Amino acid sequence: MINNSTGGWTAPAVTARTQVPRTGSEREQLTAMLAFYRETILRKCEGLTAEQLKTAPIPTSTLTLLGLVRHLAECERWWFRSNAAGQGPSDLFCTDEFEDGDFDLVAEADAEADLATFRDECDLADEAIAHLDLDHTFAPVFKPDTKISLRWVYLHMIDEYSRHCGHADVIRESIDGVTGY
Repeated sequence: MINNSTGGWTAPAVTARTQVPRTGSEREQLTAMLAFYRETILRKCEGLTAEQLKTAPIPTSTLTLLGLVRHLAECERWWFRSNAAGQGPSDLFCTDEFEDGDFDLVAEADAEADLATFRDECDLADEAIAHLDLDHTFAPVFKPDTKISLRWVYLHMIDEYSRHCGHADVIRESIDGVTGY
């Protein structure tokens, strides 16, 4: 376990928590579930220093909390903005040279800025698709002969977050023993 007694910047607390309605429209439920998982990944980071966020505490893995946050920011941008909304912004952390730059290039990363980027990408993703119906279809950049719906993207992103929030649970507990919802 790593003790966070060094002072300095720490990841801020998540003060509000989305409650996922058990009834309501499909869009309301999908949006709320995605928001819940976005908040969950941030809750796994709260109170940790930049160095702790960059720590890969599991000996057999290089996964870090910051790498997960950076990866999810890439996913938000890629699926909602680049593909579903057709806005086409370039990758944030990944390049041709470093295809997994989101995960692998955290040593010199600015954790505070990367968490802010994650929050911004979530907001920009929501704005980009606000006017699109769940039945909106598009051809993804990587497979232009295929059609994917916005509904599928929501489901895929919820799956992506749930998997990575599980990783984050184990990483956070390995850093300082904190567990929780």
